[in-house]
Amino acid sequence: MRHEIALNSLRTQIERIEGRSARERHVLPFGLMAIDSRLPGGGLALGALHEIAGGGNGAIDGAAASLFSAGIASRTRGKVLWCHTKADLFAPAVAQAGLLPDRVIYVEAGDDQTVLACMEEGLRHGGLGAVVGEVARLSMTASRRLQLAAEGTGSIGIGIRRWRREVDASDFGQPTAAMTRWRVSVLPSAALPVPGVGRHRWLVELIRARAGESADFELEACDDTGRLGLPAELVDRPASADGWRRGASA
Repeated sequence: MRHEIALNSLRTQIERIEGRSARERHVLPFGLMAIDSRLPGGGLALGALHEIAGGGNGAIDGAAASLFSAGIASRTRGKVLWCHTKADLFAPAVAQAGLLPDRVIYVEAGDDQTVLACMEEGLRHGGLGAVVGEVARLSMTASRRLQLAAEGTGSIGIGIRRWRREVDASDFGQPTAAMTRWRVSVLPSAALPVPGVGRHRWLVELIRARAGESADFELEACDDTGRLGLPAELVDRPASADGWRRGASA
């Protein structure tokens, strides 16, 4: 009994030191066991910051990363604040990923610093379902401020990393305070039995998950409810043969 009391006291002290509240941390499940099983709590942590970037040419245009982010944001409650420096977001595509126009508040900022300031203000507000910001650079200090702001209100923060040159994407390897780090690359769509283009496919890489596991997933892009899908040929693949697990991440 004494040991249990001592352990509870120690946990409380650790939470206080790390700036965490005593309340339970909630998650937003993807609804796919292959992904949720790699994430602590069985889903994407709410009240936290997450980083998402595009792979290959997507490091510049950010299209797949933006739609992946829109799918996540669409499954939260409340308005979504979307901050950017380039007014090149294609709203109809965002709507097809489940995030309807009447839910989004767009903020066009002049530079990354202004985007980060708007994101922090939005996360501290507490009345938003998600706060999304497109930035090239995200320092440890800036990401820590966003993480703390998200923890204080329970809103989810999403930092979409976009660069002017593909070579600049090496900055994505620098450490930040984000709970998870993702990279989304475009794959060829599935062939259809009739002329046309099948549902878009992505290679989704969970590069880092604090207290979780890193992994790669071949997935069908978000539908109009913000849900990802497993390609038909992978649905019945045994877990032991899926080849997605890459290892544990601190």
